[in-house]
Amino acid sequence: MSEVNDKSVEKEESMLLQKQMIADHFKALSKAKENNKKVVYTFVPGNLNELIWALDMLPVHPEINALQSAMRKKSGGYILEAEKAGHSEDVCTYVKCDIGMMRRGNVGPTGDPLPEPDLLLLSYTGCFTFMKWFELLKEEYNCPVVMLHVPYQAEGKVTPQMRDYVVKQLKEVVIPKMEEISGNKLDLDRLGTFLESSGRAENDLVAVWESAKNKPSPIDAYFGGVYYIGPIFSAFRGLPEAEIYYQTLRREVEERVRLGLGPVTPDGVMKQEKYRLVVEGPPNWTSFREFWKMFYDEGAVVVGSTYTKVGGYYSEGFRHSGKYPLESLAEYCLGCYTNHNLSDRVGILEKYIKDYDADGFVINSIKSCNSFSAGQLMMLRELENRTGRAGGFIESDLVDPRYFSAANIKNRLESYFQMVEAKRGGRRAPESTL
Repeated sequence: MSEVNDKSVEKEESMLLQKQMIADHFKALSKAKENNKKVVYTFVPGNLNELIWALDMLPVHPEINALQSAMRKKSGGYILEAEKAGHSEDVCTYVKCDIGMMRRGNVGPTGDPLPEPDLLLLSYTGCFTFMKWFELLKEEYNCPVVMLHVPYQAEGKVTPQMRDYVVKQLKEVVIPKMEEISGNKLDLDRLGTFLESSGRAENDLVAVWESAKNKPSPIDAYFGGVYYIGPIFSAFRGLPEAEIYYQTLRREVEERVRLGLGPVTPDGVMKQEKYRLVVEGPPNWTSFREFWKMFYDEGAVVVGSTYTKVGGYYSEGFRHSGKYPLESLAEYCLGCYTNHNLSDRVGILEKYIKDYDADGFVINSIKSCNSFSAGQLMMLRELENRTGRAGGFIESDLVDPRYFSAANIKNRLESYFQMVEAKRGGRRAPESTL
């Protein structure tokens, strides 16, 4: 979820737009206090960005800061700083990177200092670590915390009772606290305008995902996909800038489809699509380009991924809507990928493998991310049984450079692609002997 800081990456118009959006946002954050703007720290899955904007506040997303730090090769030092302060090696490395960055001056990815939060807004959507993370930040910043508890989809569906429970919290707890902190009264019509904008951007994003059904796929839905989700999963959902970005991105992708082009990689347009894959789990950010290169050097393009749905799962038709603003926010939070049970996640992956005609799937198991990694070996076995496609399993970490072994991952991927060849060969009709 970021703009990659690498001058050799081929820049399209959408990438340049995103880079400017990020720079402008962090500049606004650096001047928040002098401009009397209240700042809300919140997380990506289940975030309430439209509500934050409607109350004229500014959002900060700690995960975004952590991954941006990793791509700039700063996360290792931040993590060591947090471990010196007593945080265990087994703690989520996003948390330790954020704590370490704060202790070293809280300078954001653009080099501008980040303001302290006026409010910690926790939308709990399936990751227990978020609660502990904000407990730590509350100790550091001594500022108010408000929690929106989102029921887990244990039975694999969202019920009216679950939605009503979230709406009740929004009305009685979350919005009153945000109004108190911001000094503004919520205008539901204004909130609805932001939500309608989100829905239009989401339409364009889904069209981009579905373009991967083409052969060759014009996009890489995992490594390229983390660029695409940047605006909608971070600070910009609900803003006109996000709509313009996704309109531009969709046009670019549709033009690549028209020309029969593959995805853009850091080394240019991918020349040959040899393998079509689905990927489960977050990427490694500390060696992102090296990790991606292991795939595209083999002619492997990712046509579907679950990580790029972590901040909002729109593929089954959900869109934010201003017609029922609070219910829309509730349904969004309830539907995030990390709020689905393991059976649902297997079903999502199976659908991607079939709908996008993938040759196989790869699981990147993240050492410090239990919300993704728990149950992944079961998922691998179940998917292989259901689809007959080859499953690969590799291991790394989010932002800790100590847990990225390039040689080990490369060896596993090379063995995996050999297995894909064998499986794919087994599905082909035998050649005639006449």
